[in-house]
Amino acid sequence: MVKFFANLESELESRLLFLTLEFNKPLQVAEASTLEITNCLKKLKSFVLRLKFASDTEEIEFFKNRKPKILSKLIYFNDVYKIETRKPSGGEKIIRKYYQAELLKIKEFFEENVDFYGYYRTNSTFLDQKYFVRKKLDVKLSLDSFVFESDPRFSTSHDYKVAKIIANDLLEVYLNDELLKLNRHSEEQFRISTPKTKLVWSDHKTSLIELIYALYCKGAFNNGTADIKEISAYFEAVFNVELGDVYRTYLEIKNRSSRTKLLNSLEVHLNRKMDLLDD
Repeated sequence: MVKFFANLESELESRLLFLTLEFNKPLQVAEASTLEITNCLKKLKSFVLRLKFASDTEEIEFFKNRKPKILSKLIYFNDVYKIETRKPSGGEKIIRKYYQAELLKIKEFFEENVDFYGYYRTNSTFLDQKYFVRKKLDVKLSLDSFVFESDPRFSTSHDYKVAKIIANDLLEVYLNDELLKLNRHSEEQFRISTPKTKLVWSDHKTSLIELIYALYCKGAFNNGTADIKEISAYFEAVFNVELGDVYRTYLEIKNRSSRTKLLNSLEVHLNRKMDLLDD
């Protein structure tokens, strides 16, 4: 069972990464990704309905961690799709106000569910039996109305809420990135002088994001005070490349079997060059 879940998650991550590289626009990525994740959830549901969990502990692990990990991606991409299709036409001021309103919705969700946020963020377990075991709905837990409409064979009272929390984290990063792009277009501070020779990043975008995070973790810019958004925006401007959702790509890098592919390759090539010079 664990192997099935791991293979399914790995396959989905690979497909989503491929779609990110294949399409340039967030709307295209969101639409294609939604279809992929929907198919993945169908496979997951079919598998779960055929098996019997060995214990409540195993069932809790699935509905608290495994299912929300996949479901959160569906919620995230669906939200991105709705946001982009409903985005108003107009100037930067109108679009900025629109994105800020979407960020406010995330804040409102947090405020409405602040107690559960605290429970989940602190890795508490004392209510797991109520939250993440099927057929144990407790109306005293202030349940969302959709809980009563969902398939009780594949849902608990709070697995969707965990997925929504994870999705909102990703969506907040996406919206802030879009606001940053608007600022970059409208403010002089994002203009930099570049040499006449134009350098184009010709490696994978994922590799550039790996490099950016490595430099960020090292504190290589502004004595370690520059944040990841500033560094990413700078690299985008210098190399004229759109990196998209850098945090989501970082999570994908983090889940790879070899996390530092580019850095390992750089070390090999640099040492090889030095060895040749020594000879």
